[in-house]
Amino acid sequence: MGCVKPITAAQKPARCFALIDCNNFYASCERLFRPDLKFKPLIVASNNDGCAVARSAEAKALGIKMGAPIFKIQDLIRQHDVQVFSSNYALYADISNRVMTTLESMVPQLEVYSIDEAFADLTGVASAVSLTDFGHELRDKVERWVGIRTCVGMAPTKTLAKLANYGAKKYPKTGGVVDLTSQARQRKLMAITPVDEVWGVGRKLSKRLNTMGIETALQLADADLKTIRKAFSVVLERTARELRGESCLSMQDVTPTKQQIVVSRSFGSPVEGLDSIQSAVATFIVRAAEKLRYEGQSAKQATVFMRTNPFNTSDAQYSNSVTYELPVPTQDTRELLTLAQALCARIYRPGFRYTKAGVMLSDFYQPGVFQTSLFDVHEPKPKSKALMAVLDNLNKTKTGTLYFASQHGKTDWHMKRERLSPAYTTRWSDIPKAR
Repeated sequence: MGCVKPITAAQKPARCFALIDCNNFYASCERLFRPDLKFKPLIVASNNDGCAVARSAEAKALGIKMGAPIFKIQDLIRQHDVQVFSSNYALYADISNRVMTTLESMVPQLEVYSIDEAFADLTGVASAVSLTDFGHELRDKVERWVGIRTCVGMAPTKTLAKLANYGAKKYPKTGGVVDLTSQARQRKLMAITPVDEVWGVGRKLSKRLNTMGIETALQLADADLKTIRKAFSVVLERTARELRGESCLSMQDVTPTKQQIVVSRSFGSPVEGLDSIQSAVATFIVRAAEKLRYEGQSAKQATVFMRTNPFNTSDAQYSNSVTYELPVPTQDTRELLTLAQALCARIYRPGFRYTKAGVMLSDFYQPGVFQTSLFDVHEPKPKSKALMAVLDNLNKTKTGTLYFASQHGKTDWHMKRERLSPAYTTRWSDIPKAR
C-alpha cells in the first residue's frame, strides 16, 4: 500500500463501510476527452436536451440549479460560455464500469449502489491500516486509472458512511476523505448537518421532522426511537439507529431481481400518427426484452401507455394504458413485439399530439418454472432461446446492429440530442486519434 500506515489494536473498529462517490459524474465524463474544458462551466442536459441534470463546479458557482430548463438559462449560457452536452449514456455507463472495476481490485467486497457510487466493506482493511490513508489510496488510484475524481466516506454503518461522504464533498479541507469511525467525529458532523441531507430523509420528510424540532442529523440520532417509529415508520427508525452507530443495513452480495421493467421516452417533438408511436413502442419493447433476458426472467404481463403533454393546456389532452396477461411467460422479443404493437393500436386515438409513450413488463418467472394448465395448447417458438442469444450477443457491441423492421418506421419521435458527444470508449470510429 505504500504510504498507508498500520494502526494499533485500540484503534480497530468493529465494522466499517465506505461510500465512494464520483464527483459531478456526468460532467466529469464529458471532460475526460476534452481537457480544454477543464476549468469551464459545463452542464449535461436531460432527455430531449430539456433540463440541466449534471453541473460542473463552475456551473454551480454561476447559480445554475439542478433541473433548470435549458431554454430559461440561455442568456447565462451565452454570457459565460457554458458548455452544454446531451446525455451520453453509453459513455457514462462505460466509464462507470471502469471505476467500479478499479474499486473492486482494491476492496474485499463492493456493492454498486448507482452509476456513480458504491459501498465497500472495509472491516478487514480497517483492522490493518489507517482508513484515512486507505481512502486517499482509493481516490488516487481511480483518478490515475480512470481519470474520475471521487470522494470517500467511511463509518461503522452505511448511513454514517453516506454522511461522511457528504462531509468529504462539502468541506474541501478534508481532501475528499472523511473517517467517521470515531463517535466524537460522528456527533460533530451530525450537529452541523441539516436533517434533509441524511440518506433516505430528503426535503419532504424533513419538513415533518422540523415541526417536531428535529433539524439536524444529530437531533434525529438522539430522538426517541419509539416516537420516530410511531410518527413515521420503521424505516426512519432504522435510519436513526444507523446514525447512532448501530449497523442495520448489510452489504448486498447479489443485486435484487427487478419486479418490473419500464422503458419509456418523451418524444423529441409531438407526434400524431399511429405509425410513429408504434415505431417508438417497438424500440421500447425490444429494449425491455433485452433487459428481461439479462435478468434471466420471463414476463407474463405487458403494459403499453401513451399520453399528450399535460402542461400544454392549448392542446387536447389524452392519456391511456392497457395491460395484457400472456397465457405463458415469455422472454422472446418477437412475441412481446407483436403484443405491444397490438396494444398500442388498441389505445391509440387520432387527433391528439402525443409527447410520451412507454412499455412495462411485469409478473416475472424464471424460464421453465411456470406451470401451464392441463388444457393449455401454447407452443413455444422453436429455437427461441438460441435466436435471442444471437440477437443479444450481436447487439452487445453496438445497440441496433440487428433490429426488427417495425423499429425503423417513422423517426419523428426520436429524442433531441443535438449536443451529443462522441462515444469515445465504445465506438471504433469515435476513438480519439493522437496527432
